[in-house]
Amino acid sequence: MVSDYRCFFCFTKSYENLLHRLEIPVDTKNTITCEMAKLYTQQFEEFHAPTYSRALREMLYTHIGKQDMYIQQKKDSNALALSLYNTYKQQVLHSDTPFDTAVRLAVAGNIVDFGISHSFDLELTIQHVLQTPFALDCVKELYDDIAKAQTVLYLGDNSGEIVFDKILIETMMHNTVFFAVRGAPVLNDVTIDDAMLVGMDTVSDVISNGYDAPSTVLEYASDEFKEIFNKADVIISKGQGNLEGLYSLEQKNIYFLLMVKCDVVAELLGVKKGDFVVTKHN
Repeated sequence: MVSDYRCFFCFTKSYENLLHRLEIPVDTKNTITCEMAKLYTQQFEEFHAPTYSRALREMLYTHIGKQDMYIQQKKDSNALALSLYNTYKQQVLHSDTPFDTAVRLAVAGNIVDFGISHSFDLELTIQHVLQTPFALDCVKELYDDIAKAQTVLYLGDNSGEIVFDKILIETMMHNTVFFAVRGAPVLNDVTIDDAMLVGMDTVSDVISNGYDAPSTVLEYASDEFKEIFNKADVIISKGQGNLEGLYSLEQKNIYFLLMVKCDVVAELLGVKKGDFVVTKHN
């Protein structure tokens, strides 16, 4: 399981930022904080970050009502990434190694994560990834497996980031690609609306995973999603959230593409926090 006690402190930092911008009474913020700790205690024996995150959000809704708390951040990150699309699409087209360049852009896009940080420099990250060796590099294996695959399933992560996922899917030039999004708004993760906004439906079949955790948790996914997941020859999993939900699965041909954002995942993969990773798990 990709979780330990440090995950709780990561959640508290994230919720501190969230509560700071929510216009609700201090007493309500105090109550929410106490209930965060209570939920952690209740789930401690079988703690799993994606399901804890979902439980936290449901608890928060009881105090503030159900709402998309990151709707403006998603709009802004989609707009920013779309403004860069033509520039980096041309860079891929003129690259000596277009697939490698497209993979690097997709990994760089993983910096767009308001669940981890409320600020980031997307273009600086892109330049860094384009010039930095991957800490784990299975790019060639991924290319070869896609070439042999009948069906590719691409698991999206964050809004904004998906613009660079789109460039990678375009570069694959594969006939059967499914792009999976979250079942409902959660953090700044990609939804059907985000996917349609950036034109993901023009390069893939967009589907929902049927669950509203910031991850892919097969136990709770829709039957439609599980059917596609099970038949996919190659699965591309973007970001830490999806890794947390899927890393224990050993029977599938899964590639994890991400920027490593915490020590827990860094230790799991044998890399450093801040490293860029394309690794295979089968």
